[in-house]
Amino acid sequence: MAEKRDLYEILGIKKSASKDAIKSAYRKLAKKYHPDNKETGNEHKFKEVQEAYDILYDDQKRSAYDQFGFAAFEQGAGAPGSNPFEGGFGFSSDTMDFGDIFSSFFGGGSRRTSRASSGPRRGNDTIIRAKVNFMDTILGRDIEIPLSVDENCSSCNGTGAKSPSDIQTCPQCNGRGYVTTQRRSLFGMIEQEEVCPRCDGKGKIILNSCPRCNGRGFNRVKKNVKVHVIAGINNGQQIRVQGMGGRGINGGKNGDLFVEINIKPHEFFKRDGNDIHLDLPIDFFDAILGVTVDVPTVYGEASLNIPSGIQPGQTLRMRGQGVKDLRTGKPGDQYVHLDVKMPSSLNRQQKDLLKQYRESIKKDDSSLEKFKKKFKN
Repeated sequence: MAEKRDLYEILGIKKSASKDAIKSAYRKLAKKYHPDNKETGNEHKFKEVQEAYDILYDDQKRSAYDQFGFAAFEQGAGAPGSNPFEGGFGFSSDTMDFGDIFSSFFGGGSRRTSRASSGPRRGNDTIIRAKVNFMDTILGRDIEIPLSVDENCSSCNGTGAKSPSDIQTCPQCNGRGYVTTQRRSLFGMIEQEEVCPRCDGKGKIILNSCPRCNGRGFNRVKKNVKVHVIAGINNGQQIRVQGMGGRGINGGKNGDLFVEINIKPHEFFKRDGNDIHLDLPIDFFDAILGVTVDVPTVYGEASLNIPSGIQPGQTLRMRGQGVKDLRTGKPGDQYVHLDVKMPSSLNRQQKDLLKQYRESIKKDDSSLEKFKKKFKN
């Protein structure tokens, strides 16, 4: 027999973990490894996670496991010839669920697992990633996403039967969805409740299947799902679409679809939280003399006053021109980073004018002379 992994390691928790932490870890891993999960489903790991939860969430079983490991649940544990769940372990037979403990020896499922599997179960949630244009996330927009989903058959309304009269109560389980079986063990006869093999836990059997869905009760269809991209949503955030996830089991509701937003970069605008950043090129004479210009924002053009004498690399703030907050609706700001462009070529007249300007400045007032003086000091 292969050596079993540590139960705490399987759930990824510490030995001091609370019951809430155990339950949280179990739900996360069970969802990940469930056989119905097409991306990460793994039946072996799912069973490992289920076993770890069944033992660690039960205070008595957990105490026994912490003290004796898996030996607490093996034949012959405790004193030779004694019942391993009496005496030294502090357990009595009337407080233990033998279906849970001996299922690995006798092939049966636990009473809890069997009953749960016979009832309606909600489908798995699914997640997809959608690339969305930058401006659509700023202003908001409805987009359509192509999906393949399971829909209830319109011919049989999801029953899988050709007509209502073709649905009958299962005679083997009398509509309960589970049957009681007896197994002989080292400890005598053990009763277990298992999913009815004839109706697969549904409690009903179908005499004649629906020809449109072949008795499945659903059909796989391709459709475009409309998703509303909320104004102000950020990269990595998700939008929930109810009922568009995995198909429910035994009449259970479908899971939900989560659309994770992946924003395409904009050529000019950059987002930081609710603020927008923009690099704005201006000519050197506008930086020297000052100018009022119309600047692009995510909502259209807006007027911006550039004061005279502004320096390359300086930043100006445009209040209220950023992204509106999802919760409060209050907009952020836009920051304009000035990129002062120097001329690469001048004609003779332009050179003469600049020479006149240079000659009009006292030598001691030039930037170079001020730097040299400061450097010497």
